[in-house]
Amino acid sequence: MLSAYPACFLKEENGYSVIFPDLNHLSTCGDTLDEALAMAVDCLAGYLYWLQKDGDAIPEASSIEQINIAKITEELEVSPKQAFINIITVDVAEYAKNHFEKSVKKTLSIPAWLNKAALEQNVNFSQVLQDALKARLHLG
Repeated sequence: MLSAYPACFLKEENGYSVIFPDLNHLSTCGDTLDEALAMAVDCLAGYLYWLQKDGDAIPEASSIEQINIAKITEELEVSPKQAFINIITVDVAEYAKNHFEKSVKKTLSIPAWLNKAALEQNVNFSQVLQDALKARLHLG
């Protein structure tokens, strides 16, 4: 499902700042406009992903017309001359799969007898390791 939120882009001396007014003024930045856009997608995806994971309510997005960029630039004491609003969209589930939930390969050693016994029982080694690590680290 695609999520879309308005973001304020503020041109500054060293690049761009990006602020999401609907998300507690969540912010990020980039040295170039392209980098700021990419960082805005990453920031939005991460914020919404963790709200979902924590079971928190997802705020509704405002329309562009509802965002008062003059007020935001005044509050932040930056020039409104090169400020603009853009809608940032992201498929949070797809983004998370590719960026937040990416698996990493680990090499480990276990005794041969234990390996044989586990194979005979069709044990999923990856799942057992994940479960054991979660239990050990008290991560539920």
